[in-house]
Amino acid sequence: MKRRTIQSPVSAMLTLALFGLLAMGACKSKKKVAAAPEPAPVEQPAPAPAPAPAPQPSAEEVAVGKLENYFNSVAQSSNVDAANRTIGEAMGMFSNQQTPVLIVIHEENGIKDYDEPTTIEKYLNYLKDTKKNLNFISDIRLDGNGRVSELELRRKK
Repeated sequence: MKRRTIQSPVSAMLTLALFGLLAMGACKSKKKVAAAPEPAPVEQPAPAPAPAPAPQPSAEEVAVGKLENYFNSVAQSSNVDAANRTIGEAMGMFSNQQTPVLIVIHEENGIKDYDEPTTIEKYLNYLKDTKKNLNFISDIRLDGNGRVSELELRRKK
């Protein structure tokens, strides 16, 4: 078998040009890669302090809210049975049925004048009979068990 040799200088040039183009296409850029500058450190904002938790209402505030609801329910109840059920529920919040209820009728220079003292049982029955809640709770005292031991009311304006 005979080997063919490149006979013409033109075909040799074309072959070299073809290899040259392939070599150039395969080579990466001859520019030196410049080291990328370090990015400036980004200051991360300090995490915002967690919002203060909403203050929890005190036991007295919770009791006042519940009692106001009971008083309004008794005064606005449509029948005696509903009023008596609400009175029974409300009585569970007091240390006993004879818990004193004081109603302020006048106050001057820090000296309070009270209406005749009554008990919670009598006051709730009064609300049931009159169907009017004319007072709001101005002071409340709780015993060691979290039950109401004394209640002070004032006239709504």
